[in-house]
Amino acid sequence: MSQPLLKAEGIVKVFPGVRALDGVEFELRAGEVHALLGENGAGKSTLSKCFIGIHQPTSGRILLEGKPVEFTNTRQAMDAGISMIHQELSPVWTRPIMENVWLGREPRTKLGLVDHKKMYDDTKKLLASIDMHDDPRTLMSQLTVAKIQMIEITKAVSYNSKLIIMDEPTSSLMDREVDQLFRIIRELTAKGIGIIYVSHKMAEIFKISDRLTVLRDGTYVGTRETKDTQLSDIINMMVGRDLKDMYSKGSHQKGEAMLEVKDLSSGRVFSGVSFTARRGEILGFAGLMGAGRSEVMETIFGVRQRTSGQVYLNGKPAVINNTRDAIKHGLAMLTEDRRRTGIFPVLTVKYNMVSARFSHYLNKLGLLKNREIERDCLAFKESVDIRTPSIEQKIQFLSGGNQQKVLVAKWLLTEPDVLILDEPTRGIDVGAKSEIYKLMEKLAGQGKCILMVSSELPEVLGMSDRIVVMHEGRVTGILDNTPDLTEETVMTYATQSQKVESGKEVL
Repeated sequence: MSQPLLKAEGIVKVFPGVRALDGVEFELRAGEVHALLGENGAGKSTLSKCFIGIHQPTSGRILLEGKPVEFTNTRQAMDAGISMIHQELSPVWTRPIMENVWLGREPRTKLGLVDHKKMYDDTKKLLASIDMHDDPRTLMSQLTVAKIQMIEITKAVSYNSKLIIMDEPTSSLMDREVDQLFRIIRELTAKGIGIIYVSHKMAEIFKISDRLTVLRDGTYVGTRETKDTQLSDIINMMVGRDLKDMYSKGSHQKGEAMLEVKDLSSGRVFSGVSFTARRGEILGFAGLMGAGRSEVMETIFGVRQRTSGQVYLNGKPAVINNTRDAIKHGLAMLTEDRRRTGIFPVLTVKYNMVSARFSHYLNKLGLLKNREIERDCLAFKESVDIRTPSIEQKIQFLSGGNQQKVLVAKWLLTEPDVLILDEPTRGIDVGAKSEIYKLMEKLAGQGKCILMVSSELPEVLGMSDRIVVMHEGRVTGILDNTPDLTEETVMTYATQSQKVESGKEVL
């Protein structure tokens, strides 16, 4: 067998108070898709960042095509042929697509000036290769998370790398975009390019990977051929236990209507949206990219301006002009993009958790009630199972899944009646997903009303009592989640414009 494209031997990485990696082994062959798996905090992203030069191993060594390498920055790694699609998107929001794609390597004219025409033409070709037809001059701030994700993928491919690390590349993509990504991956591996594929979506792992390596608590568990491995084997390697009944949707009693939305519209984004959500109900929202689901939630929560329609809470009109009004009315919203609109990266876990209820922790003199903050944060750290050395740790140093749990705790601290969860398990491992599902079911059992937006149909079907399906800004179906409801049925409504209610066409 020829030498590996990339090999890691005994990698150790120590941060203050945390041993993130402890003797990790890894090997990638040319032309291979090698899945890197593990729970949040297992060390997947840390190992990937060691490969790309963001982190330097405390000990151990990395070999690229048989030669030891020590990258002190990402430029060195990119020059050596390694690129990475990061889980947390961080484009330059105020600049156009084409400048983001070619940032730091802009094409030049003979006079040394930036060749904007070539940049435009090259970007247009790259976008066309993934079936995107947006104007390369469009600002990144005007794009959806899914489109930004596809552009990041395009950017990584444009480096002509020997090796591409993909960290949760499909976390915000729908099936069509995932198929496009897999087509790109197969084209790359056919050229001998190696892919390290980090994902929590097991169906994707079995579909695209050749081998898989599992990490647990920063240590190496093992490597297996994907075709010879069962899902139960992977889960057991990842969490050290079997996970039964992943979706814990119960059959508790649903109460009266808590939230009513009537003919809600926001410009040209969506129009005429109506639905009712009851006490103790998990109401799922399904649809393709651009269907308008997140925008509806933002409008209900006061982030986005409504142009018509009304929101009712407990039968009474609710005046919600901003997020402060929403919180006062007992609403809470976990946003789709935790890095951009969720966490405060430079603040501690503690202050992120209390950020939506900060005034509650001020005494009459305007001083913080530190003991009360400490008590509440420690209680929610345990109940939501946030893995951090301390609530004084800056949230930017937590794994993506643990950041998500902090945000869940943050909103639960506001004691909401209606909880909006937009992609609640995006970037979360199977163990943490199971915990989030149990927490959702517990909250519904306590009489909370939950609106859940998800791009994962198994999740929508597994957790929802009813499902609102949207297509191009309109509701096309409100379906009872009966045992015979299938993904194919939901997708039918997600791709048509004819309106239905409760699974029946409106004549």
